[in-house]
Amino acid sequence: MLSLEHLSKTYADGTRALSDINLMVHEAEIVGLIGGSGCGKTTLLRLIAGLDRASAGAIRLDGETIDGPNPAVGIVFQEPRLLPWLSVFDNIAFGLDNVSSAERKARVGHALEKIGLAEHAKRWPRDLSGGQQQRVAIARAFVTNPKVLLLDEPFSALDAFTRASLHEHLLGLWEETRPTVVLVTHDVQEAVTLADRAIVMQPKPGRIFDELGLGLARPRDKAGLPFETSVRRVLTALDQSLNTPQKQPQRERDRQAAALWW
Repeated sequence: MLSLEHLSKTYADGTRALSDINLMVHEAEIVGLIGGSGCGKTTLLRLIAGLDRASAGAIRLDGETIDGPNPAVGIVFQEPRLLPWLSVFDNIAFGLDNVSSAERKARVGHALEKIGLAEHAKRWPRDLSGGQQQRVAIARAFVTNPKVLLLDEPFSALDAFTRASLHEHLLGLWEETRPTVVLVTHDVQEAVTLADRAIVMQPKPGRIFDELGLGLARPRDKAGLPFETSVRRVLTALDQSLNTPQKQPQRERDRQAAALWW
């Protein structure tokens, strides 16, 4: 279990990026962080990844404090960040120095099959499309079998068709080892497509405004009423987070979401 306890972040210039974040993410749960610009989503991910230090509070994974980069925590950035001097195979295998050559080959080969790039193993990153490069970055994160995987808007620069395809590849890899996933996104439909729970954040300073359990079975029917209702619930909470200084009662947000449907 990933636990964020009274987490706050204030930068040296006095900017309060995060204030009193409390959140528990269960094993194998996919959580989507969504909110307006400046609400601290990426800052929160950097703290969990150990790339930055919190000003107050604690981050714990299975009871152990995370205060720096941890091999149990993987991250995929908005850009693929592949190493141009390594082949596709070697980019995916980059974090597997601690396993045998045979296991390394098996893991990478299986990941390449899952992302549909088995025939591209010997190619260079420059020879791939943007979507293919991001598939390699996702595979690289999964082959180390992290307990927690952080996704920082990894699909935002891609077209809708490529993004939908990558959602399927991501979930296909996730189904095998089921790590805990924290996804940062600006896309409400993406959050509802992938997440078990949507965490809506509010800016200035960044804090949690609402938590919405989605309760949708996989694979998700994007044309169905339950999916549309969940999208509208998240949109309503997001709108309220940007326009209301105080939390609105849950029952009122649900009423407004139902009204939007009709």
